[in-house]
Amino acid sequence: MSDPMQGADHLDLLWVYLQQEPLLWLTATLAAYAIGHALHRAAGGSPLVNSVAVAIALLVAVLVVSGTSYATYFDGAQFVHFLLGPATVLLAVPLYRNFSRVRRLLVPMLAALLAGSVTAVVSAVAVAGALGGSRETLLSLAPKSATTPIAMGIAEEIGGLASLTATLVIITGIIGAMIVTPLLNLLRVTDWAARGFAVGVASHGIGAARAFQVNQLAGTFAGIAMALNALLTAILVPLLVGWI
Repeated sequence: MSDPMQGADHLDLLWVYLQQEPLLWLTATLAAYAIGHALHRAAGGSPLVNSVAVAIALLVAVLVVSGTSYATYFDGAQFVHFLLGPATVLLAVPLYRNFSRVRRLLVPMLAALLAGSVTAVVSAVAVAGALGGSRETLLSLAPKSATTPIAMGIAEEIGGLASLTATLVIITGIIGAMIVTPLLNLLRVTDWAARGFAVGVASHGIGAARAFQVNQLAGTFAGIAMALNALLTAILVPLLVGWI
């Protein structure tokens, strides 16, 4: 009979070998998202079963159980991070296709952008401040509705923690993607442009991805809102640092 301890040793050696392979964590990331997407479809497309949230939970569990550091994980999975740039640029395609409608709605879009961006910053900082958050935490929280690379850059410039900001940005996006459909249905907002723009301002890329799943026009306006909100947040947050 084979020795169970010897079999365990072989598994440990296999795991050590796999950890040294750069494609391990890229494969794990894609597999986790595939599982999340499958669960999302099995749930009938329910926004409460968010593919990104499921993938994050699975990857965190694997990293904790295996004792793998985030730095090691990122070394293998950073190609996915690289693809964020091209994916963002591709949002220009539906924008080009719907440019005439975007031009007609430019003034209300800018008004909604200003209201949404200011509310996102001020409300988050005010609530956290009322709960006793430190200044560093408030500065990290302020840009949480902008897309991750820009939010992290803003946080670093104003004295926040970029790593904390990245976490808050992802949480904001996931929550927004989960609640946007039932919330806007409850508020009886039926215009797809308005629905998409709202989630894009509040929940950046993750919200925009959810909007594209629901409706092409909503996704287009979500992508526009994400880009404009990133720009406006980069202007507003440094101006509000003194108040924070």
